[in-house]
Amino acid sequence: MLYSYQNCVLKGCETVAQLYGGIRFIKGIGEQRAKTLEKLGIHTLYDLVSYFPRDYEDRSGLVSLSEVKDGESAYVRALVCSKPLLYRVRGGRQLVKFEISDDTGKCGVTFFNQPYVKDNIHYGKEYCFYGKFSRAGNFIQLTSPVYEAPDAESVVMGGIVPIYRLTAGVSQKILASAIKQGLSAIKDGLPEILPASTREKYKLTDVVSAYNLIHFPRTEADIARARERLVFEELFVLSCALRQRRNTVGTQKGRVFADTDAEEFYSALPFEPTKAQKRAIEECFADMRSGRLMNRLVQGDVGSGKTLVAAACFWLAARSGCQAAFMAPTEILAEQHFSTLSSMLEPFGINCVLLTGSMTKKQKSEALEKISLGEAQLVIGTHAILSETVDFFDLGLVITDEQHRFGVEQRTELSKKGKTPHVLVMSATPIPRTLALIIYGDLDVSVIDELPPGRQKVDTYAVGEDMRERINKFIAKLVGEGRQVYIICPAIDENEAYNYASVETYYEKLKTEIFPDIPIACLHGKMKGTEKDEIMRAFKDGETKILVSTTVIEVGVDVPNAALIVIENAERFGLSQLHQLRGRVGRGQYKSYCVLFDQLGSEESKQRLGALCKLSDGFKISEVDLKLRGPGDFFGSRQSGLPVTKLADLSCGMDSLMAAQQEAEELLHSDPGLKAPANRALAEKISALSAVSLN
Repeated sequence: MLYSYQNCVLKGCETVAQLYGGIRFIKGIGEQRAKTLEKLGIHTLYDLVSYFPRDYEDRSGLVSLSEVKDGESAYVRALVCSKPLLYRVRGGRQLVKFEISDDTGKCGVTFFNQPYVKDNIHYGKEYCFYGKFSRAGNFIQLTSPVYEAPDAESVVMGGIVPIYRLTAGVSQKILASAIKQGLSAIKDGLPEILPASTREKYKLTDVVSAYNLIHFPRTEADIARARERLVFEELFVLSCALRQRRNTVGTQKGRVFADTDAEEFYSALPFEPTKAQKRAIEECFADMRSGRLMNRLVQGDVGSGKTLVAAACFWLAARSGCQAAFMAPTEILAEQHFSTLSSMLEPFGINCVLLTGSMTKKQKSEALEKISLGEAQLVIGTHAILSETVDFFDLGLVITDEQHRFGVEQRTELSKKGKTPHVLVMSATPIPRTLALIIYGDLDVSVIDELPPGRQKVDTYAVGEDMRERINKFIAKLVGEGRQVYIICPAIDENEAYNYASVETYYEKLKTEIFPDIPIACLHGKMKGTEKDEIMRAFKDGETKILVSTTVIEVGVDVPNAALIVIENAERFGLSQLHQLRGRVGRGQYKSYCVLFDQLGSEESKQRLGALCKLSDGFKISEVDLKLRGPGDFFGSRQSGLPVTKLADLSCGMDSLMAAQQEAEELLHSDPGLKAPANRALAEKISALSAVSLN
């Protein structure tokens, strides 16, 4: 349930409970059909009327049978000129067959597995039919069309008709009829969420008209008007919810860090930071000096230098007399960050300590003592930092790497180990700015959109199976030159249904048949954490030359000697994920390559993978990926925190989003708590949205 409007007035419904209760009272929906509709997420009358069409068909052009074309859909009005008969054929199928005619010709009609049609359509009567025709000369055939009597109050004929996503037992006609009844019951009872001034400013229709027009438009312009209104409403509500959350965070006080010039930090580095790195650092410094709590995301492409931003923040924390903590998702990443940050911060005399689960009891004890006494100015580790035995002397800054790998609860737990420490999260997964404004609307976002000089381009090739032998020779050549290779498979086990490359099966084949003299290892997600770390460490140290792995290889793991990554079934992955995998190579001095095996070979997969071969900017790739796959597949899971929208395309242009955000900001400026009676419905919708989508 999306709303709980206890005080809204429903002119068409007897009670509020009726609107947000079951749907069995609607004509044609009994107990069984109500259960079937629940599979579509329709539980209440409001769920029903907000079950928007996925598409539309124009069934307004009535034509004669002589005018229908082979392979095209058409709308005809014809007489049933033979008695409908039911036939049973092999495989248990049932066919209903009859003929229809008009003044220009005849047409055979067949319904598959719809035996009830025999009794619903009557010989000698006229009906309207819509469907796809097949034609061979004068012989015309129509298969399983939509039909109804000419005098029926149509919801599926004679105009622009909504097309809904269905489930077994529910037809377009049944669903459209139920929605029409539901809209009639609601009438003016839907709460108006958008302020009148906003509707007038952007010339948006009222909510009742929008719902009627989205379901039963008369023209294309009706659809556009309804969508414009409802999309704006979704973005407006979302913007209000995120703005409220940000305002709440923004009121929290944070400790004031030292007003130390960042140039002192830069001057000790053996290289010059990029402009994008300096911009992100200055934004973080401004937060930590402001007296309010920092709650910021640093987003950057693979190799853009986010670690340097973290190092600068740790330096400022140490200069301000407090401790900092850096949490990474795996031990090998924690160790890598420890090595990198220790060397960066050593010139400043900052004491760094590593804390992971596999350390010996003695090592942990020594680390814990330094942390509790304040001798450890920076603690780098895994989830081990969250342990109850870890007691910070004065924790003032918390940074988490690969923020999507940690839940809100884990970051909160780490923050609780200090007195409202500043919080910075980092992500190497670039996303389009439109999505960033939505998903991270409650965070301040810093974007590192520039790569350091010397970061080489990885040559990328999409190939078919005919290139297999040539690629295997190339792998052997690179290993012979001292380089290392990743081979990525999409599955752990065999999957005959999809013909995906299995990491375990392919590993055995490579080890015994193709590269028997080359040290090869296998890595996948079903292995224990310690085993995965050992395998990855052996590859990092150069003991293993070829690593056959699933996507479990971590973003950020640095193996400068790896010069080739081969990705099997590349057509199965999103472009952004492929770009992340490609980032495992090209991290050292050696020329590097990425080979994408396209087992599908379709025009669509060639287009997608071809885009990756041409592009190297993660932000541009993410925009292409979003357009091609849509926001749902872009993140792959509801766990991503992507808010639920029914109509708004989150890859939409910036205009609608920016307008909605501006209106939300103005409204919350005048009524921060949405206490005014006119904003009550909006407040309740935000409350429901926060419970469903934003946690």
